[in-house]
Amino acid sequence: MKILCIGRNYTEHIKELNNEKPDEPVIFTKPDTALLKNNVPFYYPDFSNDIHHEVEILLKICKEGKYIAPKFAHKYYDAIGLGIDFTARDLQSKAKEKRLPWALAKGFNGSAPISEFLPLKDFSNLENINFSLKINGEVKQAGNTSLMLFRFDEIICYISKFITLKKGDIIFTGTPKGVGPIQKGDKLEGFIEDKKMLDFEIK
Repeated sequence: MKILCIGRNYTEHIKELNNEKPDEPVIFTKPDTALLKNNVPFYYPDFSNDIHHEVEILLKICKEGKYIAPKFAHKYYDAIGLGIDFTARDLQSKAKEKRLPWALAKGFNGSAPISEFLPLKDFSNLENINFSLKINGEVKQAGNTSLMLFRFDEIICYISKFITLKKGDIIFTGTPKGVGPIQKGDKLEGFIEDKKMLDFEIK
């Protein structure tokens, strides 16, 4: 199982971080040790002072494929979930300044809390899914999949040109605007539409 992530997939998020709008999907990875399941607490690590939340819709791959054609892309994922791409922004900024990879800023232990997955049949339109993140009861991020630069099927096709997708792989599809820091004591709640998918604490 591997975790593949899409960066810069919502225009307003690109603007808030003063990044350049990409011509094709920006791909990075997280190791499986980044996964945080079952709403267990996230323990703030001592190597960072500036960890940010980035809530995202997840795709769960249901069969192996490479060089997937657009007309078949929808057959390779069968469920949708919610996740948070925790980012050590201080480590990321330091790496970017030196033009070095920022794998540690994205891939540290526990940096990928994920929810349970919902079958595709639960959704009438995959291009109109609302999702959001609350911290201590206040909405910090809210997005809709209609605002994605690269849609689910495009992401599947693009990644599969380079990396074989396998059953059980998880794809983080990008975060909307509103990213910001978390603090010890925060309570995070994540939603797809009105359904609570995540509910855990920062310790």
